[in-house]
Amino acid sequence: MKRLALATVTALLLPAAQAAGPEDCTRIADDTRRLACYDKALARVAPPADDVTMEQSGPIAMDRVKARDSRGSSLSQRWELASADKRGTFLFRPYKPVYLLPLRWSDSPNAAPQGYSERNTPEGQGLKPVEAKFQLSFKAKVLQSVFGDNGDLWFGYTQQSNWQVYDKGDSAPFRESVYEPEIMAVWRTDIDVLGLRWRLLNIGLNHQSNGKSEPASRSWNRIYAEFGLEGEDFALMIKPWLRVPEEEGNDDNRDIQDYIGRGEVLGIWKRDGHVISLGLRHSLRTHPSRGAATFDWSFPIRGYLMGHLQLFTGYGETLIDYNHRQTVLGVGVSLAQWL
Repeated sequence: MKRLALATVTALLLPAAQAAGPEDCTRIADDTRRLACYDKALARVAPPADDVTMEQSGPIAMDRVKARDSRGSSLSQRWELASADKRGTFLFRPYKPVYLLPLRWSDSPNAAPQGYSERNTPEGQGLKPVEAKFQLSFKAKVLQSVFGDNGDLWFGYTQQSNWQVYDKGDSAPFRESVYEPEIMAVWRTDIDVLGLRWRLLNIGLNHQSNGKSEPASRSWNRIYAEFGLEGEDFALMIKPWLRVPEEEGNDDNRDIQDYIGRGEVLGIWKRDGHVISLGLRHSLRTHPSRGAATFDWSFPIRGYLMGHLQLFTGYGETLIDYNHRQTVLGVGVSLAQWL
């Protein structure tokens, strides 16, 4: 009996005391202690929790790791902020949403556009309330890591067109096209701010014009600062700007900031393939108080093709209408979103 008891005690204590080899671990009945014995005998070190692989933890745990690692990374991927997201220079990438809205309806078509000088634009006569609208937008990095390992220089271009495609009597003309090139210096910040992560600072110079001659000409230049913050499934872009002054004699929309605004706040939600954004612009004046709100909802259809719904209300739905108030509903498809 004494020999049996001594053998049992020896078998229990052997792995902890000496663990000469894996064969000694076979005597341990408890699964946890037996596994620890094998690890010690084989000099195996368990990997950190962050390095768990699919084979070790299964697909559910791997999905959790991916979700954790991708949280708050959308802005980094779009603007190549982290070293792992860098893709070099002169590669065309999405910028603003790219969409086609075959049906765009306005409750107040601007049949007689007026600029600051109040000269009517006769070509606007006879507008139909239903037309088509599309937007193209891209950006490309020109210089990378200008200041050490931070600071990239980007070029961006956006074009928005309103097409009177249903006005067969006037040969379905393009009512308005707005061209918007810009140059942007983007810095990585990555700072906690009020529960969000401040990811980037963007300083840009923007030109916007419709390429028309007087009295339909509309154009302006502005310098802006853009602050990009991010949380889980959410991004917040805060963008104040200053207009670059022009000669009064050549400036037909010198009051544009009193209508389109002096800054914009854009909230973007992304989940399960759906992207919802709400943009708010304001003149930052109280008398009168003017601005606009734009709501966009993109939802999956097939592959990269998304359904797209857009609702706008306020001033400046397009540049020729910068001082005209209307509510506009558009329905169509999109290929790229904010995130």
